[in-house]
Amino acid sequence: MIITSTFLYSWRWIRMTCQARQENTCTCRPCKPVTLKHILYGKLCTQTSLKTQYLSSFLYYSSSFSSPLLLVLFADMAIWFARSRNIVFSLRHNLNLPGILIKRDYSPRPAFTNSQLSSKSSVFLDSFTSLRHESTAVEKQLDLVQQSDEENPDQELDFPGGKLGSTSKMKFIPESSPLRVPCYRVLDEDGRIIPDSDYIPVSEKLAVRMYEHMATLQVMDHIFYEAQRQGRISFFITTVGEEAINIASAAALSPEDVVLPQYREPGVLLWRGFTLQEFANQCFGNKADHGKGRQMPVHYGSNRHNHFTVSSPIATQLPQAAGVGYSLKMEKKNACAVTFIGDGGTSEGDFHAGLNFAAVMEAPVVFICRNNGWAISTHISEQFRSDGIVVKGRAYGIRSIRVDGNDALAVYSAVRSAREMAVKEQRPVLIEAMTYRVGHHSTSDDSTKYRAADEIQYWKMSRNPVNIFRKWVEDNGWWSEEDESKIRSNARKQILQAIQAAEKWDKQPLTELFSDVYDVKPKNLEEQELGLKELVEKQPQDYPPGFQI
Repeated sequence: MIITSTFLYSWRWIRMTCQARQENTCTCRPCKPVTLKHILYGKLCTQTSLKTQYLSSFLYYSSSFSSPLLLVLFADMAIWFARSRNIVFSLRHNLNLPGILIKRDYSPRPAFTNSQLSSKSSVFLDSFTSLRHESTAVEKQLDLVQQSDEENPDQELDFPGGKLGSTSKMKFIPESSPLRVPCYRVLDEDGRIIPDSDYIPVSEKLAVRMYEHMATLQVMDHIFYEAQRQGRISFFITTVGEEAINIASAAALSPEDVVLPQYREPGVLLWRGFTLQEFANQCFGNKADHGKGRQMPVHYGSNRHNHFTVSSPIATQLPQAAGVGYSLKMEKKNACAVTFIGDGGTSEGDFHAGLNFAAVMEAPVVFICRNNGWAISTHISEQFRSDGIVVKGRAYGIRSIRVDGNDALAVYSAVRSAREMAVKEQRPVLIEAMTYRVGHHSTSDDSTKYRAADEIQYWKMSRNPVNIFRKWVEDNGWWSEEDESKIRSNARKQILQAIQAAEKWDKQPLTELFSDVYDVKPKNLEEQELGLKELVEKQPQDYPPGFQI
């Protein structure tokens, strides 16, 4: 009775887990009588460990028996078969699959086609070639770990995290690979397609729209930067040198994807339809500002565009993105979370927590790191000793890629592919976009104090992502000098008009500092509000004309 109850509870848990992962169409529940062969070969569930398959199959098979003795007997047989290495050796020989069953590799498994496998072997391998939940399922890597000559196949160690081969040789894992991870690119510096490039084709309409937004972003950065220098706004951050990451990544996403930005990705909002007037209203903190003037400039946000509001603390958006992605997964939405971070942010604890959460929960999240070489004045050589950021993904069981962030076609292809993986396979993906921050960190920074002016000029002229993409669009006959003059002239005119309009709007009333926090305002907050009003009335010269209390 105790054994039967225990297995019934295990079977119920298995069903709940599988339904949660594959909705209500889970194929792991047997739809026909289970034979002893099913118990031996463990063919029932692709989402549980091999040993659990044996036990769940056994329960189903033995349910037609009433004798407790038979229950114990079959349980003992199932456990014995699960531990027996003779079955594995027999399968290797009979199915002619020695390479697949002996080779061990902790990287994601390849998908085998029917043409590669016989019908008999493909049935057996169904549980090993599932496209879902492969990168983080340690138990499934049981027979796919690389076995070296120094390992003893007869001394396999079983730990809670999975089975491991053993070795009598003390060998430390090297701190890094002798070869760096290559950088995926499609366009060279002259805007020409590199031969044999693997990329997703871009139509004329999409390419022209991408370039128009990159040019507009350039103009917007220049004018708002000058407005800050004139004292019209208090702060600003440019995206100079990183326009391709902004626009190409936005173009590769779906409007339903939820974006959690850092602060150097306004191009994503621009692409999604956030108007130039809305950008100006936020920077000036007027009554039309969606954030009610509570945020400093460039801290944009829009529920309408599925774009979280920028927050100043570094990397806090990454664990939040893992939660958003998991929420989308639980709601079965055809969307993913997308979050951005700079190279300096990877030194924050939230970076590691965010990646680990997303990996363990198998959340559809695309992490995009803009490795632009500098975290304010801290160079990447002082930031980490690893081969950049791309290698950090593998440590957490996350598929990763390094891409040329100055190549719009490469960024578009990488982000679109990553987004497809995240949504279809329900897994996180990490993208390291290599680029260079041409502008100062912000208007509070003077980058010439810690880097050479000729270095900045080189990246601004020779490796400019906007110029590279423009050359490619022009070579295709989709763009001309007339188009260039028109787009930049119109963008400049619209931005200047937006700034003038934003300046004329009244500021938010002082009471907005104390609203939207508590349902019923507490007494101490009321006292602070009253004290601030008295201060403004006492010293009105310290506040702008028309300032509303």
